[in-house]
Amino acid sequence: MAPTDLRSLPSPAAVADALAVDGYLADEGLATALFLALRLRRPLLLEGEAGVGKTEVARTASRIGGGELIRLQCYEGIDAAQAVYEWDYSRQLLHLRAAEAAAAISGAGPTGPTGPTAGSPDTDRLEDELFAERFLVRRPLLRAVSPTEGPPPVLLIDEVDRADDEFEAFLLEVLSDYAVTVPELGTFVATEPPVVVLTSNRTRDVHDALKRRCLYHWVEHPDFEREVAIVERRAPEVPAPVARQVAAMTERFRDLGLYKPPGVAESIDWAVALATLGRPGLDPDGVRATLGTVLKYREDQERIVDVGIPELVREALERAGR
Repeated sequence: MAPTDLRSLPSPAAVADALAVDGYLADEGLATALFLALRLRRPLLLEGEAGVGKTEVARTASRIGGGELIRLQCYEGIDAAQAVYEWDYSRQLLHLRAAEAAAAISGAGPTGPTGPTAGSPDTDRLEDELFAERFLVRRPLLRAVSPTEGPPPVLLIDEVDRADDEFEAFLLEVLSDYAVTVPELGTFVATEPPVVVLTSNRTRDVHDALKRRCLYHWVEHPDFEREVAIVERRAPEVPAPVARQVAAMTERFRDLGLYKPPGVAESIDWAVALATLGRPGLDPDGVRATLGTVLKYREDQERIVDVGIPELVREALERAGR
């Protein structure tokens, strides 16, 4: 499939159609938020429960637009060295040792009466060599703003809610100008701003200043018919009745106040598991045998057993129209 210039798409409907071609079925709200983020060249912050498809928006945009997907996975304690850049100290040390060896062979050591001294032209040249771009390790944020040819990259800042306030403040600065300064080399400025998608599972509130910099959309679990369509699109080997029954059952699970309600990814995995086992549809024994595919916490599985698997299967079959 030839790359599509995402920022030239004329409407939210065109964005939704482009996503659908690649297998992502977005509702009107998400398609509109992404369309505006692309047109206004603003970061898009997607919040929602785990498994609703936030990360997949960035992956799909990268595949459609042809730009590199650059992922920054956030975690507690992340700092600029992991997110922006660092120097390749091992290669710098090897270069320094090679320079010393070359100087020794030529009859002048790196220091001493006949060798270069601090502030000498040779010393300055060596320092310049040590902090050249070939020793620069570009982490996601620097890679995203470095000038490139072709489509702009897609920068995915995943689970930004796991980072701390200090990192959020630094991130806000980078996203304001799409520029990163490396003191030894200067400032890298994006010739074309990257497409930026931030995701949050809302384990804590993202700072207001960062939210103001972004456009925002809360990603809901899909409704029943959309989830059926997603399962059928992402797992074409699954029979249609199984896809409908699984979507109905996971929809019911989400109403039970579970610790970790199943997301769309779990629905797809469960449907594929049932198809792999050759089961023509849901039944109590099949649900018990495959429950670990869709529910990943023992407490949630016990909750389903307490509610009653046969009753839940009956309700799902009615919802799916058998």
